[in-house]
Amino acid sequence: MQKITSFAKTHETIIQLVIITLIVFLAMSWASPRFLRYYNFESLAFIAPELGIISIAMMIAMLTGGIDLSVVGIANLSGILAGVFFLKVMPATPDASLAYAAIRLTLAVLIAMSTGLLAGTLNGLLISRLKITPILATLGTGQLFTGFAVVLTGGPAIVGFPPGWGFIGNGKLLGVPLPLLIFIVVALLIAFMLSRTSFGVKLMLIGTNPKAAVFAGLRNARMILFSYMLSGVLASMAGILLSGRTNAAKSDYGTSYLLQAVLVAVLGGTNPAGGRGSVLGVTIAVTALMLLSSGFQILRFSNHLIDFIWGAFLIAVIALNAYRARGR
Repeated sequence: MQKITSFAKTHETIIQLVIITLIVFLAMSWASPRFLRYYNFESLAFIAPELGIISIAMMIAMLTGGIDLSVVGIANLSGILAGVFFLKVMPATPDASLAYAAIRLTLAVLIAMSTGLLAGTLNGLLISRLKITPILATLGTGQLFTGFAVVLTGGPAIVGFPPGWGFIGNGKLLGVPLPLLIFIVVALLIAFMLSRTSFGVKLMLIGTNPKAAVFAGLRNARMILFSYMLSGVLASMAGILLSGRTNAAKSDYGTSYLLQAVLVAVLGGTNPAGGRGSVLGVTIAVTALMLLSSGFQILRFSNHLIDFIWGAFLIAVIALNAYRARGR
């Protein structure tokens, strides 16, 4: 009994999330029989990884006591630059070989990932070197990336991605959606990094007590820079999945993901002040949120009402966490 009590206290947030997920699942199943259709869950398996990876990127930034409001801008810019590469730099040819197609795809992925790395580096330098408040720095760079994306496209979406790019967002491997497999691999790698490497321990320490981290000999500025670089790379991965699934890239795709990513990170147990967060919590929170969102769409809820619900839900979760923290 003592072990069970100890486990429940240690994993209190995870247990609560599992209960919330089960309640959402049962409520939506009762509200509409269409919710239980196979197509609905298959569709979620293709869409949820985008939000999941962006939420993990948000969690990484929050671990240091910051936030990254530019993740959606980075995701869209990554997809747009890949699209520009496909259409302008290395366009398809009628007699193109399989090797040519593979090289195009590989270079486009590298361009997209490099975009995320450079964008994350810019965020990290502004925050760690110039000491700009994270929320202001990433709000500004998010607008910068979105504006650059608009300049590149002129407004309309870039379409006409090659089949290989579409396979990343819509393909299946051994019957399992490829985006879901990519998310699982990313989640496992980040979870291992946070729990089993010195980098993860240092991130947690910086968020928990920055002064103690300095006395412990940690280079806080460098760790913050690395965290935002990682956040940018993860955001670019989400951009690849998003543009691959829709076969298009645009500056305003996935705008609702920003609020949802913050909500998922906080609901998953990430402390906005830093020092606490888990990939498992984020994964379960994404599952609950996507089930709830799918149910709302099946029940034909207004998109404006859904945004209102997400905002109210976020405020309620933050208030509850603050109340519980004072109680402890």
